Amino acid sequence: MIAHVGDRLVLKGVHVGDLRRIGVITAVHHSDGTPPYQVRWPDGHVALIFPGPEAHVEPATHPQE
Repeated sequence: MIAHVGDRLVLKGVHVGDLRRIGVITAVHHSDGTPPYQVRWPDGHVALIFPGPEAHVEPATHPQE
């Protein structure tokens, strides 16, 4: 997984009833774009994320669904 600042991290729910979460990547800690990523969620919370298999990155230029 490769990301850049400004890309969106999308986490799909893994259990029935889980919602999809979309956050904005605000920092990439490795020069090659690999995790971990600092992500700002819509509620303003910022977290350091090591994405799992339920996650994918959408480029900043990708239209939102």
